[in-house]
Amino acid sequence: MKKTDLILDLSEKHTLSKTEVKTCVDVILSILVDGIATGEGVEVRGFGSFSRKHKNARLGVNPRTGKKTQVDAKFMPFFKPGKLLKEVVNN
Repeated sequence: MKKTDLILDLSEKHTLSKTEVKTCVDVILSILVDGIATGEGVEVRGFGSFSRKHKNARLGVNPRTGKKTQVDAKFMPFFKPGKLLKEVVNN
């Protein structure tokens, strides 16, 4: 499902216009991004939690050329599914 599909689905199921739903979705995604970027994280009970994990610097290898390259340390977004989401997916 794409973002536009989500907006259309929500606007059809509720009495909100597509513009109002798009604004709501954009605000929610913005809050998620800000929470992850600051390191605070975001937890949605039953769905899961969004956070960031630190990846250490390492020596990488270009698979095409075999040349070794230094990969800098960085933060990566991480999602841990909640118990309810896991149960729904597995049933």
